[in-house]
Amino acid sequence: MELSRRGFLRAASSGAALTTAFGFDARPALAQARELKISRTTQTHSICPYCAVSCSVIIHTLGDKARNVTPTVVHVEGDPDSPINRGTLCSKGLSLKQFVVNDQRLTRPLYRAPGASDWKPISWEEALDRMARLIKTTRNAGFEEKDGQGRLVNRLTNMAIIGGCTDTNEINYLLGKFRFALGVLAYENQARL
Repeated sequence: MELSRRGFLRAASSGAALTTAFGFDARPALAQARELKISRTTQTHSICPYCAVSCSVIIHTLGDKARNVTPTVVHVEGDPDSPINRGTLCSKGLSLKQFVVNDQRLTRPLYRAPGASDWKPISWEEALDRMARLIKTTRNAGFEEKDGQGRLVNRLTNMAIIGGCTDTNEINYLLGKFRFALGVLAYENQARL
């Protein structure tokens, strides 16, 4: 059987090259290799954090039920039961494993003082206290109780709140409550579902 380079590439893209060109079908072996990779993992259903499409993903973790073992993500795939993406993921969604398993991922708050060139790690308590103090200072500086015509408006125009597509409905609800409690008008959220 004569097989051209172009014919081989065309057949390889459909998976038929391994069957026709070499005389055996590698699809069962490939399926078994995938099964071995995820056979002892825990499956967690989640949503891709990259855009507002909300593609469903299945995250496979290993080592999360054993003592003295740090759980780690070993595989991420699209959820075939999802009506949104039907098991497919874009290039960003395919890189979710590197998003989680990354030695450069931030795990603590960092602070860079005005004029400084370096970031320094700070505690969560210090970060939360600083954010609360800055929010209060900004609110005190820009809060308008009444407009120019004397109408009650209770608004804050010098601050904005931004939400994200990975926020749950509960977090978005709390962000809305927080926004209204402060009087913030400028609010944007990537999740428009």
